[in-house]
Order: sequence, then C-alpha cells, then structure tokens
Amino acid sequence: MPFASTSSLGFSTIRSSLKKAIFSKKATCSPSLPAAVASVSAMDGNSNCTLVLCGKSPAENEIAIALKSSNALKLPESTELSILLQSEFEKPVKDDAFGVDSFMSLLSTSRFGRFLLWSPRLPSTHDVVSNNFCELPVGAVCVADVQYKGRGRSKNVWESPEGCLLFSFTLQMEDGHIVPLIQYVVSLAVTEAIKDVCDKNGLPYVDVKIKWPNDLYLNGLKVGGILCTSTYKSKQFNVSAGVGLNVDNEKPTTCLNAFLRELSVTTYRFRREDVLATFFNKFEMLYEVFINQGFQSLEELYYRTWLHSGQRVIVQEKTEDQVVENVVTIQGLTSSGYLLAIGDDNQMCELHPDGNSFDFFKGLVRRKMD
Repeated sequence: MPFASTSSLGFSTIRSSLKKAIFSKKATCSPSLPAAVASVSAMDGNSNCTLVLCGKSPAENEIAIALKSSNALKLPESTELSILLQSEFEKPVKDDAFGVDSFMSLLSTSRFGRFLLWSPRLPSTHDVVSNNFCELPVGAVCVADVQYKGRGRSKNVWESPEGCLLFSFTLQMEDGHIVPLIQYVVSLAVTEAIKDVCDKNGLPYVDVKIKWPNDLYLNGLKVGGILCTSTYKSKQFNVSAGVGLNVDNEKPTTCLNAFLRELSVTTYRFRREDVLATFFNKFEMLYEVFINQGFQSLEELYYRTWLHSGQRVIVQEKTEDQVVENVVTIQGLTSSGYLLAIGDDNQMCELHPDGNSFDFFKGLVRRKMD
C-alpha cells in the first residue's frame, strides 16, 4: 500500500534558512573504514526470495496464516517473493542460519519482535517492512541472513555479509516532534543489549559506543548503524527502524566476536538471535520510558554510551569572502535531537550534520539556548 511521503530520520535535511558551515573534528578516535560502503554485492539483481513467517503466540501465527493466504506482501522492483509458514519451510537450514526458535524462546516482550519474517536472502529488510507496513502488525520484525541491497544513510549501500545481524521493525508514533529521537532509543537499546548478553554469560565488557547520530563503534571501528524512516498516514507516523550490527563478520571492519577473540575469550560466541531477542527486551522497556517520560529520562544513560561528551570541534563558518574558525565544545543534545555545543565565548549553538559525513558538518545555528 503506497504511503503519502517518506523521509529519513538521519537529519540529513537542513532548513534552507540556515547558514552553511563546515565542521572538522579534532582528534577523537582513529579514522577507520565505515561498515557502510558504497558497493553492491554480486548477488544484486531481481531474483526469487523466500520469506518465512512465524509468531510467538497462536494469535500471531494466525496473522502469518492470513498473510500467506492473502498473498499481500510485496517487494519493490518486481522481485519474486515466496511466502511460507515456518512449519512449511523444508529446505535444509545451514548451521549459521538465524535460529528462529531460539530467538522466540528468549523473547519476553508484549509487543515488539513477536511477529517475525525471516529470509535466508533478501534485497533489504527495510524494504520489506516499509513497503508492507500497513499489512504487518506493529512491532513486526524482518530478519535476513544476507541482504544485497541494504541501505545506509544518504542512499549509501550497506554491505551485508553473512554473520551480520540485519533486521528492520515497525512502530507507530503520534507526536511528530519526538519521531527524530527514536533512532537514539534504538541505538541505546543495541548497546544495552550487548551489555546484558555480556553480563548473563560472564563475558568481559564489550564497550560498543554510539557515534552521533546513528552509528555504533567498537575500538574506533564501525560495527553497526541505524536507519529510521517514517511516513505520515491517518494522524500516525509509521516508523520503519533498521539495524545492521557486525556480530560474526570481521569484514569490512570488525565484529563483536573478533573483539572477544582479541580478549582470548574462546568459550563463547555472540549469536544473532540472542542479541536480537535481548535488543527487543531492552527496547520495549526503553521505548515505554521514552513515550511516557520523554527522552530526557534516558539522556544520562545515553551520554554514558556515546562518544561526544566534551568533544572539541573546530567550526569553519563560510561567508562570501572568508572562512571564520571558532571552537565549540559538545554538551549534549537539543530538544529536537541535534548537537548542543558551547563556544569559548559562552555562546550556545546547535550543530547539524550534512547527511552522511563522519568528519564534516554544515548548518550551524548560533543562538542562545534556554
């Protein structure tokens, strides 16, 4: 079912009235290859994909049966889609395939993740949920072992090899002012899930950090990213949230299990289904706090997890004839989700990214903040 409009929540669109500026960071973490790269897998192209549907309860399994019977689920670009119930999937499942039963047994949510769409290979999990949003229950999740047209910010392609946790899920929100903040809640839920898996298994702390606005870093290397898109329909914002997390794939950067091996931990490996179930268990709790109490209730936890508190940034503001440099210090987030910074002149300002750059920004608003 078509939507009226779609917009990225990565803050890549800047108000036309803002002055243009360029920011370059002083040293924070060492430069590295990003996990999202502009390349397409050799598996690109239209092909037949299988989508397996299942639910945690009989009610959700009834939804799966109805969706299969109606043949309502579609993929873009004329990709042929075969819909199966989990009980009908007879192909041999590889040892490293996503463990649907294991995921469901670990899931303890009342809403999120309870309806699962799994595929060995898809163009994009995000395309599945965003193109079929109105057909799916809110909280439904699509997981793929491999995707060959994964999306990052600003139309970059997300490289999606085997071993990467690749999923997208649905949620609905009424307040458009807080919709852009949902990517921060998703990012926080990922880092909290990793901590929880470590605690439950007696592992050393795997310190995954959030790089604003929507990247995940480990030891200076990118290990994951978040992409949230929204549409507005019938006084609701339909949000499709996508996550890519390097769990057992060392390329193109590093992964969680590679970090464990560096710590000489050989008795445990992160499994995608464990991380995903723990993610939803954490996300559902954080989301309730976010909706009922606002993001401010999560800010302290978020700031302990991100990379930027106290970071010094050189601001190069371009005018017609010259470039004026100023130094600002990042303080946190504004109420709208942009970076809040203070200059050496004690002037508060708001920083916006340029859409996909790791080291350059534009669109500085210099104004006093309450």
